[in-house]
Amino acid sequence: MNRSGTMLDQKALYEDLYRYSVGFLFGEVWNRAHLSYRDRQLITLAANIALARPNGTPNHYRSAKALGISQQEIMELIIHVGMYGGWPCMSLACKQYAEVLDAEKTAAEAKSRTPKTRRKKPKSRSRASR
Repeated sequence: MNRSGTMLDQKALYEDLYRYSVGFLFGEVWNRAHLSYRDRQLITLAANIALARPNGTPNHYRSAKALGISQQEIMELIIHVGMYGGWPCMSLACKQYAEVLDAEKTAAEAKSRTPKTRRKKPKSRSRASR
């Protein structure tokens, strides 16, 4: 997990807190041998959804996608956790996930509208001009 750019507010507030969060949690804990990153990501999403965490969960949705967890799997996770955690946590999870999907769609559309610039090839000098 590359989380070195996350939680910069913690780093600005108190560097030791940032170091523990990024170094210990996303370093040591996430790199333990007995669970895959995929398993850990699903567990983390389940915990965040069940606890209706207002922050952090969108980043974990993006990480889940990067780890190959499908939209259908995420929605099934939201449904399953919601049945145990309650409707409000499921509702918040759906809202957060929809915001992530909308942001990704907007970014993809913007990228597709951006004209691709071609690099000009340097003029090759002919042997006669050397």
